[in-house]
Amino acid sequence: MSRRTYGMLVSLVVLGAAVLTQQLSAYGDNPFLARNPHSQAEIPVSAAALATSTPVWEPVIRVIDGDTIVVMHQGATTTVRLIGVDTPEVVDPRKPVQCFGREASAQTKLLLTGQSVHLEFDPSQGVLDKYGRTLAYVWAPLNSDPQGFLVDEYLISEGYGHEYTYDVPYKYQAEFNAAQAEAKQQQKGLWAPGVCGK
Repeated sequence: MSRRTYGMLVSLVVLGAAVLTQQLSAYGDNPFLARNPHSQAEIPVSAAALATSTPVWEPVIRVIDGDTIVVMHQGATTTVRLIGVDTPEVVDPRKPVQCFGREASAQTKLLLTGQSVHLEFDPSQGVLDKYGRTLAYVWAPLNSDPQGFLVDEYLISEGYGHEYTYDVPYKYQAEFNAAQAEAKQQQKGLWAPGVCGK
C-alpha cells in the first residue's frame, strides 16, 4: 500500500469517526435511543430503523377510544388503529358500549392526550384497515421512564384490551401474547374477578 493510499484511508477513518461522534451526540450515550423533542423522553428504536431514518414525533389530535387515535401525520389529520390490540368498543354505533370499554378509552386518553407519538408501521399488516384507518404501532414517552413504551403492548399488559391478530402474524405478536398471558395470570383489568361476567 502506498503512503498516499494509506494517508487517504486514515483520513476517511477520521472523517467517519467525526460523523459518528456527531450522530451519537444527537442521541445521547446510546445511538439506539431517539429523543422526543416534546418531552425529552427517549424511545427505543431498532438499529435498522435508526440506520434508515430518524423517528418522527407527531402530535396526537385526539383519542377516539382505547385502540384508535387521531394523529397529525405528515401534515394531515390521520386516524390510526393500533396494531395487535383490541379494546372493548365505546363508539361503534352498531354495538352497545362493551364491558371495560370506558376504562380502556379513559386509559388511552390519559396516556396520549397532549402527547406526541412515533408511528411504527408493519408491512405485514398493510397500510390501512377495512375502515380506512392507518395501521401502526404507537410509541409514546413516559415521564417516569425515559425509555418510553409501546402503547399497544401496554394496554394488553394492563388488561385494557386483548391481543388481536387480524389475519397474519405481526412483528410483536409473541410479545403481545406473552403480555396477555401475564395480565390474565395477574387478573388485571378486564381479566379481574367479577369484571365482564368473570
